[in-house]
Amino acid sequence: MDTDRRTEREIRAPSRAEAQAILAEFSALRDHVDHASDRRLQAWLAGPAPRESFVGSMRNLADYLALRDYDFRPIQPRLAALGLSSLGRCEAHVRASLDAVTAALARIAELQEAPAFPDPGAFDAGGQALARRRDRMFGPGRPGRDTRIMATLPSEAAETPDFVGDLIARGVDCVRINCAHDSPDAWRAMIAHTRRAAEAAGRPVPVSMDIGGPKVRLRGDKGLGRRMRRGDRFEVAVDPGEKAGALRRFGLSHAALLPHLVPGAQVWIDDGKLRGSVITRDADIALVEVTGVPDKGAKLKPEKGIAVPGAILDIPPLTAADFEALDTIAAEADIVAFSFVQVPADIAALVEAIDARRGERARPSILLKIESARAVRNLPDLIVAAAGAAPVGVMIARGDLAVDVGFERLSELQDEILWLCEAAHIPAVWATQVLDDLLHHGLATRAEATDAAMGQQAECVMLNKGPHLLDGVDFLSGVLARMDRHRAKKVSRLAPLRAWARPGG
Repeated sequence: MDTDRRTEREIRAPSRAEAQAILAEFSALRDHVDHASDRRLQAWLAGPAPRESFVGSMRNLADYLALRDYDFRPIQPRLAALGLSSLGRCEAHVRASLDAVTAALARIAELQEAPAFPDPGAFDAGGQALARRRDRMFGPGRPGRDTRIMATLPSEAAETPDFVGDLIARGVDCVRINCAHDSPDAWRAMIAHTRRAAEAAGRPVPVSMDIGGPKVRLRGDKGLGRRMRRGDRFEVAVDPGEKAGALRRFGLSHAALLPHLVPGAQVWIDDGKLRGSVITRDADIALVEVTGVPDKGAKLKPEKGIAVPGAILDIPPLTAADFEALDTIAAEADIVAFSFVQVPADIAALVEAIDARRGERARPSILLKIESARAVRNLPDLIVAAAGAAPVGVMIARGDLAVDVGFERLSELQDEILWLCEAAHIPAVWATQVLDDLLHHGLATRAEATDAAMGQQAECVMLNKGPHLLDGVDFLSGVLARMDRHRAKKVSRLAPLRAWARPGG
């Protein structure tokens, strides 16, 4: 038949048949999502009552988890060929996206009774909730940059009020105090300087305070320190001590790690800067041989973190130092950053400890620091548990997380955590060694600049302290503002490009 003489219906026939086939598959998918989401939501609702403002986000999170149980890759290009959404950007509005695709497929398939399209407002509600929660937790920000900047305060911030003022003037939206350092008097001084500088700037600058949690560290006298190279050996036991000969014996801050130090076990120290393997285990003493280290070697000394990747440790979530820090946090902080949180019961313990100290003051927001594979597996339940008690956010603590899951897995996981947080409509923080060379040595590497740009997908990027922190804030602010022109979460923005000369230019 001549193409010009074909009827419109005959031209549409292949698309109509394809839409009918996809719609059948899509209906089965939708049934799976509805049933799996309902089961998960009912399990959550059977626990402690959630805050009313979070129920809609819980539903969307349950929908997203159900959707991502399904391998959607085969159907995505078929949807795109029909000019439809392939659901690759549906995190914040899962149900509305499914409804829209179903309605469009039904019309292409020419069904007599096609379902209605969802209200356009359903696509905006999740993003609006996420923006409100970002602003409440990390500050309202300033024009020209959506992603907030959190800066870790150094010790000098307690003694130099102008330093905090300079940070805020440069664009810092939120400050962080690491309670593993300094003292309660110093923390209170930092907070007082922050409040005064924020008032002068005319905008709130929230204060986040980290509790250290049960991180396992090497113990011993400072004299135990030694530069180690491949093939060198040392011992790990419950208690430190000096052994005859060249071997050093380090103790452990938490004896729960010792049972995992079996022959063949991999040992990572100082966020993986030094790696070893357990050679022998004699009673309660493990002999470790260094297998990975920079060519110049690495200093092994007490207080460095030590981990066996993948090991699940049964350790109370709050240490004695954490309880002492909470005396100040409950009275002063806007955010409590919870290190090494693992299971929902950990959150209940934190809330109980805060409530015993806060008096009439509102609970601070809870920032979940995700630092282990176990925390990743439990992240949906952790979010729901924390959101039932206070405003909640998630920090992707990439240093310890990389140690536990492996560097090769980290890139994938940090994206998955970002997607999950968007589905829950809660803010995420991109953290650990952002612009580390710039902060400590004054110059950023190319890899660091790219990493900082990737952080724009989160609601906040955290900078650690360093002698060049002010320069780091300037650099990061510029990178984030530029990336805002081109990307919002997983959505590419088609701003005009100016990198190439125009014809005749």
